[in-house]
Amino acid sequence: MALAVTIPQDEDLSLVEAVQTGDESALNQLIARNDRWVRGVVYSVLSDVDMLDDVMQKVWVTVWQRAVEMEDARRWRHWLYRTARNAAIDAGRKKTRRRKLWQRLGQEMLGRPDMGASRGPDRMVAVAEEHQRVLGAIETMPVIYREPFVMRHLEGWTYKQIAEALDLPVDTVGTRLVRARRLLQETLEAQL
Repeated sequence: MALAVTIPQDEDLSLVEAVQTGDESALNQLIARNDRWVRGVVYSVLSDVDMLDDVMQKVWVTVWQRAVEMEDARRWRHWLYRTARNAAIDAGRKKTRRRKLWQRLGQEMLGRPDMGASRGPDRMVAVAEEHQRVLGAIETMPVIYREPFVMRHLEGWTYKQIAEALDLPVDTVGTRLVRARRLLQETLEAQL
């Protein structure tokens, strides 16, 4: 005699289906039920507590915006896992790009050798101070130069993406980026 095995229906299924129809309270319930698990997924990929809340916000915004695209609501946990994992990977890539940018900016703007050559405590403090100087210099730029500079060099946007976001011709974006780099270099050199 064969035993009948009943698999309980996913408790989140009705909530997921409600989110797909635009029910915000269902989303809040899903977040309450799954937030801890999703945090674990994100942290396991990213290993950065400081970035965790930002990535979690992106995950839940993505769930809200793209739940309707989910073909099979019964595979909700799998879809949520992939969404969280991808968001964490993207955040990690941005963090790596930013770190490389800071190293490259330090080398180009100050004409110094590789900032990462020495990893002693004194050097790490010096690098942190250098980063703060560069950030301060970026903050002093007029917004018309700072905005495309940050989009290009910190966020990794293409000239075309920047042009579309700022509603500018691509040539204007290029001109503003050249001017932004020049302003940054002048500001950093004046501080020396």
